[in-house]
Amino acid sequence: MSRAVAALVLEVTFFALAFGWRSFVQWRRTGSTGFIRPRRGAGTAELVGSGGFVLALVLLAAAPIADLAGLPRIGLLDAPWAAAAGIAVGVAGVALTLVAQLAMGDSWRIGVDPAARTDLVTGGVFGSVRNPIFTAMVIATVGLVLLVPNVVSIAAFVVLVAALEVQVRLVEEPYLRTTHGPTYDTYLATVGRFLPHVGLEPATP
Repeated sequence: MSRAVAALVLEVTFFALAFGWRSFVQWRRTGSTGFIRPRRGAGTAELVGSGGFVLALVLLAAAPIADLAGLPRIGLLDAPWAAAAGIAVGVAGVALTLVAQLAMGDSWRIGVDPAARTDLVTGGVFGSVRNPIFTAMVIATVGLVLLVPNVVSIAAFVVLVAALEVQVRLVEEPYLRTTHGPTYDTYLATVGRFLPHVGLEPATP
């Protein structure tokens, strides 16, 4: 199996499980797929975050296709060790994404509805980082970059990280702070944003 084909298989598996299967599970449990579209009149941060996320997914899908079409790979990563590492890291990222999604239970969603109130999940993997799903997605993307190391996959990684930073800092965290108040402030002060102990914020007086 070529590296590009392996990347495509990884991507199809990720989309089928993380979006398709997880949405079906959510729908069966709650009557909602968990997908929340950007609101009419949504702010710039919400549009940039969601739009950047979609763009990153498009670039991720395009990267292995570009590889098959002959787009040059980055020389240093065009080696067997990088391909093997890419498969391992990619599979780990997909698995961690599913673990984190399931840990959210009925609170799982994609997007923010300011009028909705879901339980604040702080146990399991959420006791180590506040956004383990996003962390796992970045890990899976690193796997893809190692499999098909070209300018498209690198661009996908950069756009994804930027979009997640905007979404989390300017959309998710303000919403959760408003919704959960002091409980969320304590969570911010004790659990890292994307990595353990990194991105802690002092509790609001």
